[in-house]
Amino acid sequence: MQIKTIFFSLCFLPILSFSQSKWDNEKIIVQNESATSTLLHADKLYEHRWDTLPQTQFWKKIMQLSPDSCIINVASNRKIIDKIALKKWSAQTEFQKDLYRDSVRLAHGLSTTEQINVTTGKNDFYRFKDVYPSLSKGIKEFERNGVDPWYAQAILLIESPGQLKKSSVGAYGAFQLMPSVARSYGLVVNTDFDERKSFERSAYAASKLIERVCIPSAKSILSDHNITYNESDLWFRLFVLHVYHAGASNVRAVVSKIAPQIGNRELIMEMWQTKAASFGNNSQNYTQLALASQFILDELVYTTCTEINRLK
Repeated sequence: MQIKTIFFSLCFLPILSFSQSKWDNEKIIVQNESATSTLLHADKLYEHRWDTLPQTQFWKKIMQLSPDSCIINVASNRKIIDKIALKKWSAQTEFQKDLYRDSVRLAHGLSTTEQINVTTGKNDFYRFKDVYPSLSKGIKEFERNGVDPWYAQAILLIESPGQLKKSSVGAYGAFQLMPSVARSYGLVVNTDFDERKSFERSAYAASKLIERVCIPSAKSILSDHNITYNESDLWFRLFVLHVYHAGASNVRAVVSKIAPQIGNRELIMEMWQTKAASFGNNSQNYTQLALASQFILDELVYTTCTEINRLK
């Protein structure tokens, strides 16, 4: 089933009266059935052709693919080779799988050491229908706390979309906060009560973490390499997301290994290819997922609307 079929009667409403904020020029007002929501548009994602990157295209497909199917892809750049049923792939012997991988390398002129991945669909986890109602709330809460609401939308789409599951390392809530982080921003987390379950309290802690730790750390790392930045640039926002997910020390390690001269899309793409300290596969994938989910949301909105209005 195409994921766009989960939304019904999406259209943009005329703008009546809203409080002004410095992020208004990125907002769109959307009606989903009887509810009116504020979302952030995806214009910046198209400015430097982030939508054409193979990593973005790959994760868009994975996020919308059912778990009974899988995509054969080149690990280093996520180039898609083929899509097959998981049952068919699993039925092969390890020898047959290795022969198939060798044939892919040969057909595409790849090194014999190039890793060929088989990635299953994940639309059972990325439940965009369920997370959709929370996006407007997240944007509102982050703005209330004076923090760029782009981060709220990005995190909600990929961390624990529409679910309240605890991760294997103990992160919990809509923004997947660790207990120590939540407590540091005043949330109660103990054996009897966990405020991370509260959307508003979790949003508060996440916004303050980004404001007080992630953004300052990102600026510090970039300044160490004499890299200039604009906080509203997409590459900078993605860089901050890496700090949110992997931690400042791991991002600092990977940037030191890359030794960039400038901050741009290429820096983020280099981070997708580089490992250092505990900045590994999951860290590399994090902003790829963030980009893919934003494009999916954008397509859902624009393919089901006939009228579009913006705040500015």
